[in-house]
Amino acid sequence: MSMQVSVRWLRVSYWVGALADATAAVVMLSQAMFAHKSPLTAYLPEVPYRYAMGLGGSLMLGWTLLLIWADRRPVERRGVLLITNIVILGLLATDIAAVRAGFTSLASMAPVVVLQVVLLILFSASYLRAGRNDGA
Repeated sequence: MSMQVSVRWLRVSYWVGALADATAAVVMLSQAMFAHKSPLTAYLPEVPYRYAMGLGGSLMLGWTLLLIWADRRPVERRGVLLITNIVILGLLATDIAAVRAGFTSLASMAPVVVLQVVLLILFSASYLRAGRNDGA
């Protein structure tokens, strides 16, 4: 596979990740600031939950910008994808714990879990493809 195709895959990964993170940030920050019900749990947020959503939403917004920054030098900064996979694994574990604790249902979390798995595969494949062509 050519380096140009590898760079395209990296850029797709960065922008898909940035879009997913920006969407999550909007949902989380709207829950924090306006006490909107969670679309996954129908839980009406109280202060501790709103505080946690504010923290998480701010981090998601920062991660959105990190992925856009990585796109500026896609091959050089491809390690951001591996670091992002660590974050996704943590989110996945948290989602599974929420289902097991009965906070949310598996049915409502299934689309999120599928997205997380797809992102893990996309980011890993893009990183590996670029590494093969870069000699890294």
